[in-house]
Amino acid sequence: MYYGLSKKIKNILPKQLFYRGLLIVALPIIILQITITLVFFDSLWIKTNKGMTRALVSEVKTFVDAYENEEINKDFILVLFKENLGIRIKYEEDLKLPDHFDDRWFSPIDRSLRRELKSKNLNYWFDTTSYQDFVDLKIGYKKGFFQFFIPKERLTSSSARVFAFWITLPAILVISIAMIFLKNQTRPIIKLAEASEKFGKGEEVNDFRPSGALEIRKAGYEFDKMRKRIKRHLKQRSEMLSGISHDLRTPLTRIKLQLALINNKKIATELSEDVDEMEKMLNEYLQFAKTGAEEKTEIFDLSELLRNLIKRYNSGNILLKYSKKINFEGRKELMKRCINNLIENSTKYGDKIHIDLNKLRQNLIITIEDNGPGIPKNEYENVFKPFYKIDKSRSVTKSSVGLGMSISSDIIRSHGGTIKLGKSKMGGLKVTISLPS
Repeated sequence: MYYGLSKKIKNILPKQLFYRGLLIVALPIIILQITITLVFFDSLWIKTNKGMTRALVSEVKTFVDAYENEEINKDFILVLFKENLGIRIKYEEDLKLPDHFDDRWFSPIDRSLRRELKSKNLNYWFDTTSYQDFVDLKIGYKKGFFQFFIPKERLTSSSARVFAFWITLPAILVISIAMIFLKNQTRPIIKLAEASEKFGKGEEVNDFRPSGALEIRKAGYEFDKMRKRIKRHLKQRSEMLSGISHDLRTPLTRIKLQLALINNKKIATELSEDVDEMEKMLNEYLQFAKTGAEEKTEIFDLSELLRNLIKRYNSGNILLKYSKKINFEGRKELMKRCINNLIENSTKYGDKIHIDLNKLRQNLIITIEDNGPGIPKNEYENVFKPFYKIDKSRSVTKSSVGLGMSISSDIIRSHGGTIKLGKSKMGGLKVTISLPS
């Protein structure tokens, strides 16, 4: 049984924890505010405005009827409405009503006033926008019209503005306070993620201190314990291998001295080659074990590093397609060793090598292609295993112990990147390195 959200909803929702938490807090408040506002406007404000407008239009109708039936003192009615109801009225004779211009269908005042005037069968024209405090209402009468200047407070309640202010201000305050608290709660998670990323790249994590809620703090303490255990394990491994190196070099040296005393040069040469191979294997294994050794991260020009590596080979068959400056933050010596291993492999099996460096969005892409025999597709994963050799597809010599690709893979992954193999356009092997910029 599946209780999760659909993919469409997940794509719409924010990805960061801070914005998800803010959504959880803010969305119910916004829905509640909208609901209360709709109920208020529908049941109170609109009905109140409708009643006030109906009463006003009835007064206007009463004035017109009274003015028409009064034969002696019509001015008295004008004064009476001005003093008692606050409505200034004047009669414009021999003038026609202006044409209707903007219906303003979105205005509740205009809609209510229009509806009530139509219900009283009055010939009207009104303007609610030209004056700040008054509504200009014209009612047709005989050959002219009455012009009414009606205070806006007679048509609408000012409580709507007060209500809108008091319902909006608390919501803004609550959401602002929630944002501050959520920011404080998500900051320790971000610091933990940054510390994990640094440690994953082999960098030193000295400024990390667990903080935040109890669960987040516990995760931080457990991460710190794990980091110390891993560092202790790496240190023990390096020390153990250093001890093995010291212990094995002594008998190897004695064997070399004994070989020098053998009269049979053929046997001495063959045994000497085996001893040299053993020594080379030992050295490369020590290098492989020290891949995770501590080296400070620095910012360096990756394209310059590639150019310097190519210069060492002093060969016109190695071509670099990129020469612009690209800064990269990482461990320079390890990156130099990684790329040098890959170039050496290409020079062993091919005579033409193309190196390309590109910046694609948030990644740096390095491709190394050669025209050698290549590697079968089913061996792409195997060549990254320590001491693995391909016996038939590539001419393996005693100079290789099968650690170059393993060391290169470990270095790239320690920088948060990926390394992939493929078929080169030149017919050989294509190595693609992707590093975060």
